[in-house]
Amino acid sequence: MPLSIKSVLVGFTEDGRGNHSSAVAYAISLSQVADAHLTLEAASMRYAVPGSLVGAFGAELIAHENRRIKELAEAFAEQSKGRADLAGVVCSVETPSLVFASLCDRLLAHARVHDVTVLDMETDPVQRDRGLIEAALFDSGRPVLIVPPGCERHAGKRVLIAWDGGSSAARAVADALPFLKEAEEVEILTVTGEKDLAGLLPGADLAPHLARHGIKVSVRNVALGEADVASEIRQAASGFAADLIVCGAYKHSRLREWLLGGVTQSLLQECRLPILMSH
Repeated sequence: MPLSIKSVLVGFTEDGRGNHSSAVAYAISLSQVADAHLTLEAASMRYAVPGSLVGAFGAELIAHENRRIKELAEAFAEQSKGRADLAGVVCSVETPSLVFASLCDRLLAHARVHDVTVLDMETDPVQRDRGLIEAALFDSGRPVLIVPPGCERHAGKRVLIAWDGGSSAARAVADALPFLKEAEEVEILTVTGEKDLAGLLPGADLAPHLARHGIKVSVRNVALGEADVASEIRQAASGFAADLIVCGAYKHSRLREWLLGGVTQSLLQECRLPILMSH
């Protein structure tokens, strides 16, 4: 029985460097397994500089670069559509050429009408793609599946839930139910003793809820040692041989809108597994 998701969105932004995307390959694999419709947004990052600042010659150079980037995005979309067709995946393709703010708006509009959005992991917090991840996490209202480099096939036999009893973690678990129901084993990890995670509910409180959904689940509570919470999550995922991590996404409410919380930030900086996050 396929995963009970019907629509997958994958976003890729071409900036002129011809970057590789593991997320697109992963999304094709996920859509194949789930028998889901795939929407590919292969956007080209458009540079918009007033002609009064660069003159006629500079404006022509910028226009030429915008055309080049758009052609790269269109070629990538055509190649990806071919891969989806070979995999038997029904795929819709869009290749908008937009400035960054408009790219965010377009991605959010699509994400809100799909079951899950798949994006490439971006380890640098100041890069454009990290901004798109954060926009999708905090403004789409839908789960985001973040894929590290080299992870190009969906696998979900073993899933680790990073559980802190908070609202974001609860949302992530609810959004991840289609994946959890198809998993052979699910482990709930609670890391205790970290000041930012005070008032934790033990994973044993979550386990009966998942068991009622027919999910085979185990519980692990770990006291925080010298490592940080994100390191404990990565270590537990490795020990469990997890294919996927499920966790809530957090941000610092007192700082600028898109600044991620410490655990979320650290997971995105160094994780070799796909992460399904919600907020």
